[in-house]
Amino acid sequence: MTLLDSKIWTDRVFIDGWESAESSRPSVEPATGEHLASVGVPSPQAAARACALAARAQRQWAAASYQERAAVLRRAGELFDRHRDEIQTWLIRESGSAHAKASFEIDLVIQECFAAADLAGRALGEVLPSAEFPLNLTMRVPCGVVAVIAPFNAPLELAMRSVAPALALGNAVVLKPDRRTAICGGVSIARVFEKAGVPTGVLSVLTGDSSIGTIMREHPAVDVVSFTGSTAVGQHIGVRAAHTFKRAHLELGGNSAVLVLPDVDVEWAARTGAAGSFFHQGQICMATGRHLVHADIAADYIEQLVQIADSLRVGDPRDPAVDLGPIIDETQRDRIHAVVTDSVAAGAQLAAGGCYDGLFYRPTVLTGVSDSTPAYAQEIFGPVAPVRTFTDIELGLAMAADSQYGLSLGILTADPVAGLDLAARIPTGIVHINGQTIADDAIAPMGGMRQSGSGSRFGGTANLEAFTELRWITLASATTSAKVS
Repeated sequence: MTLLDSKIWTDRVFIDGWESAESSRPSVEPATGEHLASVGVPSPQAAARACALAARAQRQWAAASYQERAAVLRRAGELFDRHRDEIQTWLIRESGSAHAKASFEIDLVIQECFAAADLAGRALGEVLPSAEFPLNLTMRVPCGVVAVIAPFNAPLELAMRSVAPALALGNAVVLKPDRRTAICGGVSIARVFEKAGVPTGVLSVLTGDSSIGTIMREHPAVDVVSFTGSTAVGQHIGVRAAHTFKRAHLELGGNSAVLVLPDVDVEWAARTGAAGSFFHQGQICMATGRHLVHADIAADYIEQLVQIADSLRVGDPRDPAVDLGPIIDETQRDRIHAVVTDSVAAGAQLAAGGCYDGLFYRPTVLTGVSDSTPAYAQEIFGPVAPVRTFTDIELGLAMAADSQYGLSLGILTADPVAGLDLAARIPTGIVHINGQTIADDAIAPMGGMRQSGSGSRFGGTANLEAFTELRWITLASATTSAKVS
């Protein structure tokens, strides 16, 4: 039997084990339109029951030794590795990931599991000095129930980035994957942790539309909402969480810049910038949405970037030779194309791409853009590279900083020390000197500023802040005299 044998999960949801769903929805392959499977959708009552069950199961899970929780996370990592080919196939077919992206994502997920296993055994407090108490200390305790709402673009990694550390630290988790990637981003996680030995009720996976997410975030048993997705939806979730005094960790959109200085090797810089804009069809929150290039090298940079865009192979990602797969669905494709056509209508020049066949959108390069060009001003979430030039470094810095977002930044320069100094002047959560804007690491703090997110970072020891509460504890003898003021 394979890990994702459809007999186990078809038309079912993972709550108290696999149980029959009230309804179901199809999983469709974006590259071909083929019906892949039928995924169970819980009723509102079942979703609420999963949250209540999580609260009950969490207490025993938190009371388990850290070795027990770490062992589950290590087994999960081993299972993801053992079944990587099978899971990778689902990532390719259901999310439209090219082979390189799918493999990269599974590697990250395995790292997440092992890093979380290590996190379970970390010191969770400190002893404080005190003139009054014989023992004065802090202790980190699990938050309780964490609702994780994950997107379609990196469905496995962006779910596991919260699921793994939350479980390792003694929380229960209710996960809602994007309905378009419910198998690779939901069923696969449920099956791995089921086989890894997570106790019943500690993890539930609920596929559905935004109404299921609303039930999760509004349920009184839920203590933390961890959301990755658009800024507009994240803003709504943040407001609602504040109304119910829940903690909300929001990893949102971006329009990240790569600042290209005149001292670089232009061919290398163009390859680096292209990777930032075109990886996974540009459907990455950290994607390079603004190429800011010094005027002295701009013509050569654009020429190289156009050559790369024209050479990239777009097609069915089941073919290992394909560089870019499909856009996730027609709605997203039409939005990308509208931004491109509106930009051209506003005066931008189309240097490459700007067309599509079905859901396959050609890598696109736009030049002659300005502050008001839609493709420059907005997050595109597609394979589009707007290029703008600057004549002096102060202007380039001002352009890089002039954004409502603040997620990631790339600076390309022959002088990396100078690059680090320049980065200090641009508000952003992530900086890559001589790297493009897309990167991830299970032990690095991930998150942004401004409209790119709020709450705690994800990754490494930042997960302690995200998924535990800090408690102050004092200890004194029962015979110690009470002080009354």
